[in-house]
Amino acid sequence: MSQFLPEFLQSYIPNAIQLIYLVATGFFIVGIRRLGSPATARSGNQLAAVGMLIGIVVTMFDREIVSFELIIAGIIIGTLLGAIAAKKVQMTAMPEMVAVFNGFGGGASALVAWGEFARVDPSLIPADGLVTTGLSIMIGSITFTGSFIAFGKLKGFIGGGRIALPGQNYINLLLTAVALGLVGWFAVDPEYQLVFWLLFGLALLIGVLTVLPIGGADMPVVISLLNSYSGIAASMAGFVLGNNLLIISGALVGAAGLILTNIMCKAMNRTLWNVLFGAFGGVSDTTESADGDKSYQQTFADDVAIQCAYASKVVIAPGYGLAVAQAQHTLKEVANMLEERGVTVKYGIHPVAGRMPGHMNVLLAEADVPYDQLYDMEEINPEFKSTDVVLIIGANDVVNPAAKTSPGSPIYGMPILNVDEAKRTIVFKRSMNPGYAGIDNDLFYSDKNQMFFGDAKKSLQELASSLKELD
Repeated sequence: MSQFLPEFLQSYIPNAIQLIYLVATGFFIVGIRRLGSPATARSGNQLAAVGMLIGIVVTMFDREIVSFELIIAGIIIGTLLGAIAAKKVQMTAMPEMVAVFNGFGGGASALVAWGEFARVDPSLIPADGLVTTGLSIMIGSITFTGSFIAFGKLKGFIGGGRIALPGQNYINLLLTAVALGLVGWFAVDPEYQLVFWLLFGLALLIGVLTVLPIGGADMPVVISLLNSYSGIAASMAGFVLGNNLLIISGALVGAAGLILTNIMCKAMNRTLWNVLFGAFGGVSDTTESADGDKSYQQTFADDVAIQCAYASKVVIAPGYGLAVAQAQHTLKEVANMLEERGVTVKYGIHPVAGRMPGHMNVLLAEADVPYDQLYDMEEINPEFKSTDVVLIIGANDVVNPAAKTSPGSPIYGMPILNVDEAKRTIVFKRSMNPGYAGIDNDLFYSDKNQMFFGDAKKSLQELASSLKELD
């Protein structure tokens, strides 16, 4: 596009491009910063999108592009597909959509590196360029297949339990070492095409074999980690293209993803190594059901309405079951009715509640729950001792006292919402089956707990009707 400008302006273009890239980077940084709060997340996402648009437009002046037809067509088609998908996707399917985005991001980076490698004479590419090309292909391909395996586990196409060959961890480590060796070989002898294709194929296989053994309970961490991988792959592609904006934006995504992964691991009291090589969770045929000798108390809408209506403070602990039932709007209606009675209502959000980081925050924001009512685990835990009633809606593992009391439990040491310290807990659940981690919950059998069985949305509707009858 630059060839269409006057000659005296063309000399200023390279510096102007780098300056505008810096502006776009500023949009990315501010956008990511604003994603840290539900109150500013929407504007943060919009700022980052503006930065990306600036980057795309400016890059057209920097790449010696002659024909724009395919590029413009790609932008239009991609924009339409993205807009339609964003409008149609259900909140329950948001984790799967994020996994797909991660996969496409990694795949795109690998294809960009491949395209640049195929465009020029390999003998003319410097060694550092060949290394970054190999790494972009390797990381991007692992992200691509790994993300779609995660998508399959979340969607239910693939079993949520551990699916692995004997010695799977050693196989994965060996294959990764071989792939890195192929990157080195590729950098030394880029004209030997077999090495390139072996690297490509092996990386795709590693993505499958790495995520397949990981249990469903660890999917939030896996999604966050794959998001980081997609950023690193993009950054490597930026080095291949010599594009500073792609290098910086990829590094931002990679770093943000790793930081979030670390936060998620701490929330589960597990190391990343343990997540990747010692996974647990997912419903399987060997999952043990609740002990039939244990007794629990069942309750119904009228009783729950009375307890909540005459409470001083009610805390709501949401989980994935709330999203499955699409009950967030009904929950907000119930909360409004309680507040009209003078009841203090707060929401306790566990970092790994749901199937991806921030899932519950987004779900409740969709129902216009005030941001100042959303409390992180560290903020809400000290308040449970002064809470009259905790409504646990679709959550299980994140409120399981076994994390504090059972050293033999797989979740022992995992920080949880200390709902057991409240005066009364009421669990909204379809049945007594274990949660996603496949572990029975001792809270269900506590003297202070009651079970309210049924679909979460229907149960909340019954609760709303009972509250109206009290008026």
